[in-house]
Amino acid sequence: MSAPNDPFFSIDTRLDDRLGRTGTIHTPHGDIATPAFIAVGTKATVKAVLPEAMKELGAQAVLANAYHLYLQPGSDIVDEAGGLGKFMNWDGPTFTDSGGFQVMSLGVGFKKVISMDASRVESDDVIAEGKERLAHVDDDGVTFKSHLDGSSHRFTPEVSMQIQHQLGADIMFAFDELTTLMNTRGYQEMSVDRTQAWAQRCVLEHERLTAERVGKPYQALFGVVQGAQYEDLRRKAAHDLETITGETGRGFDGYGIGGALEKQNLGTITRWVNEELPEHKPRHMLGISEPDDFFTAIENGADTFDCVNPSRVARNAAIYVPTGRFNINTAKHRRDFTPIDENCDCYTCAHYTRAYIHHLFKAKEMLASTLCTIHNERFTVKLVDDIRESIQQNRFHEFKDEFLGRFYSAKRS
Repeated sequence: MSAPNDPFFSIDTRLDDRLGRTGTIHTPHGDIATPAFIAVGTKATVKAVLPEAMKELGAQAVLANAYHLYLQPGSDIVDEAGGLGKFMNWDGPTFTDSGGFQVMSLGVGFKKVISMDASRVESDDVIAEGKERLAHVDDDGVTFKSHLDGSSHRFTPEVSMQIQHQLGADIMFAFDELTTLMNTRGYQEMSVDRTQAWAQRCVLEHERLTAERVGKPYQALFGVVQGAQYEDLRRKAAHDLETITGETGRGFDGYGIGGALEKQNLGTITRWVNEELPEHKPRHMLGISEPDDFFTAIENGADTFDCVNPSRVARNAAIYVPTGRFNINTAKHRRDFTPIDENCDCYTCAHYTRAYIHHLFKAKEMLASTLCTIHNERFTVKLVDDIRESIQQNRFHEFKDEFLGRFYSAKRS
């Protein structure tokens, strides 16, 4: 296997007064028009939804979780099946993360959500109430205790690369340490240095595996920028990752912007990073999906995004529409025989009513999750598609004001 000669990423349109742009990421399984939302299929499935349905609603690519697929069914089984795409019957581009999120979420006992508020900075020993620390970090790597059966596992940068090469995604991420906004400044400094050292090891192992796995499509590798809410650390992390070139001189094919991000400073942090990163390589925001965050990140130079939120909240009856977010399992929808959104082109809105979906949730029927996930994923994918189109048509700022004014109007009234 050898690295491609053609450009991996091309820029098409630029946002005049900002870092935002449109472009195309070229992968062995198809192009991704950017900006783009990448749907999360943690265990090789977007929960409750067929891969065919994801294709139909316009998803360009899906992202799976290296840690979870390593534990079950095993990355070797996915490799034997022909890679992630073939295993899950998805013929488009695929991403895998590195397991770095689990360093944080299992390490401090949080399973799902990281805070975007820096006002609660406490200590490096923070752990969620009533939770057991399932991951222990050292300079060489991380020892995990499986959340499935309690067995012990060791992740290093080399192991993460080996797992992700077996999973066979078009784009994968270097192993990093994700900290929380509650960690001290001193620990953030140490973590940035550790992530940099791990990134160097990932590039070298990626090069070794690329040469070894003859006949396999080239897998792009993204470095991950950490540094929490500190400008000097974010800029240093971005700059230092760019200096890593490995033995082939190629270095990283793109970059992920990770870590706990202050919502009120999301645009500023994104700008700090993207002012340091090379312009000709794509930038991926890890864990972003709220409408205002999309606009903010895109105008500050982010190209792609992933987040479990659209499917997660859908399973709890939370629905996104252009006028805001609401819960469809409340009494007001019991006799509402209109679609979730009359202007939405998703399968759910074309065939089902709010009253029926309300009934499914009350009856605890699994179809409720399927129908709402289809709608939320379509809403999210289409929003980013529309933002991309607004940049191409030189009307980004007008579209931003119009969309956000409508979406958040209920909160202000």
